[in-house]
Amino acid sequence: MTNFDYGLVLKSLWPLAQGLIFGTIPLTLISFVLGLIVALAVALARLSNNRWFELPARGFVSIIRGTPLLLQLFMVFFGLPSLGIVLDPWPSAIVAFSLNVGAYASEIIRAAIQSIGKGQWEAAKTIGLNREQTLELVILPQAARVAVPPLGNTLIALVKDTSLASVVLVTDILRKAQEIAAPTFQFFLLYSVAAVYYWVVCFFLSVAQKRLELRLDRWVAK
Repeated sequence: MTNFDYGLVLKSLWPLAQGLIFGTIPLTLISFVLGLIVALAVALARLSNNRWFELPARGFVSIIRGTPLLLQLFMVFFGLPSLGIVLDPWPSAIVAFSLNVGAYASEIIRAAIQSIGKGQWEAAKTIGLNREQTLELVILPQAARVAVPPLGNTLIALVKDTSLASVVLVTDILRKAQEIAAPTFQFFLLYSVAAVYYWVVCFFLSVAQKRLELRLDRWVAK
C-alpha cells in the first residue's frame, strides 16, 4: 500500500489554488454570464407568439437538455474542427458550458416570467407601457426574485461541471491535481484537496445566494 505523502499535499496547495483562481473560477463566471444572456434570449423566444422564434428556441432547449454535457464539450472541441471550425480549449469550454447553462437557465427564466400575474401586464398597459417596456420595468424585476434560487443552484452546479473541461486540456483545478498526482500516484490525497477547494467555493456561493434571497425578499410586500 502506498504511503500518503502529506508533504506533497502541502506543496500542492498553491498550485491547486492557482488552478482554481485562474482556471475554474474564470471559466465558471464567463460561462455563467454568457449563459444568462443566451438564456434570456431563448426564454423570450419561447414566450413569443412568433413560431419562427418559438420553435427554434424549443428545439435548442430540447437538444441541450437531452444530451450529456461531456458530449457537448466533445462536439465543440473535437467535432467542430471537422467542419473547419477550430477552437482552442478555453473557447471550446466556454461555448459548451454557456450553451448548456443557457438551455437550463432559459427554462428557469421562462417559468419565473410566467409566474407573474397577468394583472401586472394589464396594469402596465393602462399606464401606457408597451410590451418591451413592461418586460424591462415591471415583469423582469419581479421575475428576477423568483429566479434567483434556481439560478443560484445552476451556478453552483456549473462550478462542479467545469471539472469536465480538463478532458479538453483546460488547466483547471482538477487538471492541476491530475498533473501533480501522476508522478507520485497520490491520487486520493490530491483529489481530496481538490474536492475541498470545490466545496469551499460552493459553500460561499450558497451563503451569497441566501443573502441575496433575503435582500430581495425585503422588497416584497408581506
